[in-house]
Parts: sequence; C-alpha cells; structure tokens
Amino acid sequence: MPIPTQQEGDIAMTRTPLATVVGSGPNGLAAAITLAQAGCQVRVLEAEATIGGGTRSAALTLPGFVHDVCSAVHPLAVASLFFRTLPLAEHGLDWIQPSAPLAHPLADGSAVMLERSMDDTSAQLGGDAMAWRKLFEPMVAAGDPLIDALLAPLYPPRHPITMGRFGLHAIRSARALAESRFGGKRARALFAGIAAHAVLPLEATASASFGLVLGLLAHAGGWPIPRGGSQQIANALASYLTSLGGEILIRQRVTDAGELDDSDLVLFDVTPRQLLSIGGELLPARYRHRLARYQYGPAVFKLDWALHEPIPWQAAECARGGTVHLGGTLEDIARSEHAMAHGDHAEQPFVLLTQPSLFDRSRAPAGQHTAWAYCHVPNGSTFDMAERIEAQVERFAPGFGDVIAARHASAPAALEQHNANYIGGDIVGGANTLRQIIARPVLSADPYAIPVKGWYLCSASTPPGGGVHGMCGYNAARSALRSLGIPP
Repeated sequence: MPIPTQQEGDIAMTRTPLATVVGSGPNGLAAAITLAQAGCQVRVLEAEATIGGGTRSAALTLPGFVHDVCSAVHPLAVASLFFRTLPLAEHGLDWIQPSAPLAHPLADGSAVMLERSMDDTSAQLGGDAMAWRKLFEPMVAAGDPLIDALLAPLYPPRHPITMGRFGLHAIRSARALAESRFGGKRARALFAGIAAHAVLPLEATASASFGLVLGLLAHAGGWPIPRGGSQQIANALASYLTSLGGEILIRQRVTDAGELDDSDLVLFDVTPRQLLSIGGELLPARYRHRLARYQYGPAVFKLDWALHEPIPWQAAECARGGTVHLGGTLEDIARSEHAMAHGDHAEQPFVLLTQPSLFDRSRAPAGQHTAWAYCHVPNGSTFDMAERIEAQVERFAPGFGDVIAARHASAPAALEQHNANYIGGDIVGGANTLRQIIARPVLSADPYAIPVKGWYLCSASTPPGGGVHGMCGYNAARSALRSLGIPP
C-alpha cells in the first residue's frame, strides 16, 4: 500500500514504502514476506553466501551426505500460524513425518516412545498412563487457538481460561511437574527429555512450559523434517518472497546504520548485541543500557556423522523416532543440565539426536546414513565434547563407533562464526529465563519496536523466542505496518 509523501494542491502524492530486512533467517524471511504481502517494496540483506540462518544444510562430512548445520526437526514450523498461511508446498517444501516423533531409550534396553497417538503413548507408561492423558489431552483438544496464543506476543490472551489452565502447569519447573504428576521412571524420563529443550536446569521456573508445548505439538501435529534438509525451508520462503516481488541480496553484511538511510522501515533479524553495534549512538542511551543487560543462554556442542549403516540401537524401536533423547532417567538429565548451567561439562551429557536419512533417502548415498546430535554446554565453551557425546550414543547403541564413516564437530565458536546470531554458541537467541520469556529483549508494550523511527527487531530475541516458526518476524512486520497506517 502506498504511503503519503507530500501534498500538491489538494492531491496527495504517494509512493511505495521501502522495507529493508537485515538477515535471512526464518524470522527475517517471515518479516519480508509479511511486508511484501502488504504491498511494500522489500529487500533482504544477508551477510553470508547462503540464505537461511538456522535453516541451512551443507555437505559437512563426505560428498553426497546432506547435513543440517543447525535446526533439523521442526514441530513449531508446521504449527505456526504464519507458516500455515503460506503456499510453501508450491515452492518446493515437503514435510516428512517420521514414524514416531521421539524415542527415549533407557538403561534396561527398552525405550519409551512419544507417539503422535495419545493412546499409543500412554499405553507405554503403565500406572502413569492416565496422568499423561490428563496433562496433555486438554491442550490437544484446545487445538490451534492454544498453539496460536502460545506463539503470540504476551498481550491479553483471546482465550484466557485455556491459557490460564496452561499457565498453572507451565510456570512450574520441569522437575517439579514431572515428579508430582508421574510416579514411574518412564513417564518422568520422557517428560524431562522434552523439557530439556529449554536449555535450562530442570529445576528452573517455567522450564515445564517447554515440555508442555513440545509434547502438545508431538500429539497435535508431529515433529516433522523437511525433505532434502532444512535449507529447503529457507529456499521455499525465499521463492515465495521473490514471487511477491521481494529481493534478496547475499554477502551484504550491515555494520553501520548509515547503510539503511534510504529505507522507510528496517527490520533487524539480529540479537541485541549486533543491534547495539549497528545502531550505535542512534539508539537512545536508556535503550542501549537495557539491551546491554540482555542475557545470552548456554551453548551447544554439535556433531554430524556420515554412517556406513543405521545406528545399531539396543532398543530397535529407536529407529522409528525422528528424534532420539539420550539421557536415561530424569535424574540423569537433571544432572547434565545442572552442570551446563553452572559452567561445567557433564560426564554423561543429555544428547539430542536426529537420524533423518532413515526417513529421507535424499540425505545420503544409497545404503548409507546421516545423523546429527548435540549437547548443552556453557556459553562460549571451548571444551571438546565429541568423545562424551559418542560415548553416550554408544551406551544405548553398542557398536555405534564401528558404523561411523566420517564426523564433523561444531563447537560454540564455530556455530557463532557460521551464524552471528549464535552468540557464544547460544542457538535460541537468548536465555529462556522467566524474565526473558516475559520481557524479550526488554519489557515493552511493543517488544518489536526499537526507539528509532521505522526500526524494528524481528529475531528470536523477541517473543515468542527461539525455534523455526517465523512468528517473531511476522509479529514484528505487523507492528511495523501499523506504524505506517497499513492494515497488516
């Protein structure tokens, strides 16, 4: 939609607003698409040679093996209000649903499976079957309205009773909720592993919320993977954006706000640290001070493998899981995450592992496979966790070392070099503390608005935070459009 520029007599002269998006991660592309749909002229400036941010794929090990450099499994993408509105299948994006969202092997050689079916999940939990159903069935029944509210800014909810019920559980620590709800080791371990995606100690306030949301998404829509690798998400978003007339420029690193003077709107898919560097003295002193207090979270140490054969799980059903949690009991997982949060490195780390080639044959040469895993470590860690990660896989898959053809390790510094938003190896855009869940990046009625005319923040450092869902970019773009008087 055009915006007024000047008056000639009684005739309003108008022009199309120019919007620049800095960064081509999922949130940056989501912002660009939302602006283009509203009629803006849009350009995206990407510092790297490849678009996608956290949704990039590369040949990290051997020729013919496709590895996801960061994100690999995407429950939030298929659940996202923004993604649900886009014709991404027409632009090459094909979702694959693994047989089961999650496998959690245990030391006795069995595994508890998080299935899409509530019946099939609860049937494995013995005396905790009804407790699992009572916890998750009301959320699944609430459906998309609850999911949409969880991925929205923290405005007064449209469904206050549903959100209130969720909040009563979500505000608790993951450990307290698991121990009070479940009496058996299987249900406790399953919930603890899901909640540990928060990259918080299991004793942290509101850490239960991550277990609730990801468990809900598993039952409601699954934890899918994109055919061909996560790069295909970025490629599909870019294809749709260009079909709307948007432009993407690569190798365009923005270091100074003066490079953006020609834009009516600027949306930054960056974290507070980069925004401080780019904006400098243009940012009000009080806002700079508040951004400087923003807290980054723990990091990850990641391994990618090219494999001669599938992982030889002791519990064969683990091969059905698109994701596998290697941590054992709730107590084991809590010990690992406590170490990470207190500057230590767990001897037996909680490991999150995916095995996409079991479900997507395009990921590896015929008869061979890929796998991807990471554990949580202190921010900026330089400790090599490769041996400990592989020992944890070997614990539940004896003989794993014999099937490895090649490996690629990514320490926190390497992850930040790959993606400048991963400060110190933090892949979720900032610590998931209760304060930063409520006030991200600062406490504000509009968390996306930067106190510089036309500037907005659209990264995972804004609500609803990390994950491939595009909602940070979508929400920020809608805020920007309102400032121009353009209906979003």
